Amino acid sequence: MTGPEPGTASPGPDRNRGPASPDSSPPGPSGPTDPDITDPGDEPIRVTTLELFFDLVFAFTLTQLASLLVHRFTPGGALEVLLVFGVLWWMYGGYAWLTNTRAPVRTADRLLLLVGMAGFLVCGLAIPRGFGPGDTETRVALGAGYLVVVLVHSALFYRVNRNIVRVTPFNVGAALLVIGAAFVPSPASYLLWAAAVAVQWLSPLILHPGGRFNIRPAHFAERHGALVIVALGESVAAVGIGAAPAGVTFAVILPAVIGLAVSAALWWTYFGDGDDERAEQAMAATDPDRRAGLALATYYSHIPILLGVVTLAAGTALTIGNPAQPHPRQAIAVAGGAALFLAGSAWFRWSLHIGPIELRLAGAGFALATAALGASVSVEAQGAVLLAGIVAMLAAERRASARARDAAGR
Repeated sequence: MTGPEPGTASPGPDRNRGPASPDSSPPGPSGPTDPDITDPGDEPIRVTTLELFFDLVFAFTLTQLASLLVHRFTPGGALEVLLVFGVLWWMYGGYAWLTNTRAPVRTADRLLLLVGMAGFLVCGLAIPRGFGPGDTETRVALGAGYLVVVLVHSALFYRVNRNIVRVTPFNVGAALLVIGAAFVPSPASYLLWAAAVAVQWLSPLILHPGGRFNIRPAHFAERHGALVIVALGESVAAVGIGAAPAGVTFAVILPAVIGLAVSAALWWTYFGDGDDERAEQAMAATDPDRRAGLALATYYSHIPILLGVVTLAAGTALTIGNPAQPHPRQAIAVAGGAALFLAGSAWFRWSLHIGPIELRLAGAGFALATAALGASVSVEAQGAVLLAGIVAMLAAERRASARARDAAGR
């Protein structure tokens, strides 16, 4: 298809419909000059409701990773979470770059995007047994679902930017390695998964995206911010669903509420001080040819943020229903999850130069230190102290920001 569907009005920059067709307007002066790129330059687009739907499906894979960690809170389980997250997060980013190029407003694009969502759903369903010995069918399903994700992404991207053919071999190769891992026992399967992660994550060193892919700052910042919100919400929902069979008792309510409060405080670190808005401004102020590299740095910084959400959700779920007492495993998960999120937010700030990072790093160190409290007293006490520490960090950041503005005004 080369234009809007027959009988429909020309779509404007509405949140639910996206921008006008890129085929009907020439590239702007700051747009890419590569003849393989057909998208307009900096024409603003908004995140569509279909993209939010896509994010909800991807967030399901994150809740499945948290469930995997709950049932296998061991070094082996943590490795499995890292490997699966590594390949899935890479392709989530691929779809974010895709819809950053052109909003899914055409029927064919929407249908193909729904097929890609189905691929992610299959991956999510297979995650709990994706490494299990003797369950070859489930492991193949995980790899096959991922191959669908890759092929749909390449087909959609080729319609707007033919440079994707340079990237597709890396992504297809990774998917085939995941499928191959289904047929070999451990530790060979782990080695194949690690190779899949390496093939994709090291590909920018071989094929730098600068000049080949255009990035629209507003959409890119909004899309990743929306995923953080969805992931936090899904993690709370997953904890609630897991706690439901235990009934509503004090032993359930207390850790659940503390977990919600800590998640809300982490939300505040990302959105409460306007980091998402400053990220958009920083990317907009960057030369278009350098935005792809900056987008990669921003994209990488979300790895610890989302892994922090997964780990914190696992720690909270492990605590639900248990009386207030020391729990070393849960304490490590809660502390590690919060520390990962705070360290990721510091990385996010540093990569875009949008704010000081010292207090964020100090907060991450404090979060790790609270594990001793959870292991020796109770995870509930740990959660309360952790919450107080994050709130104190946010207050200190606000005071420092106010002093900086006063100094600038003088």
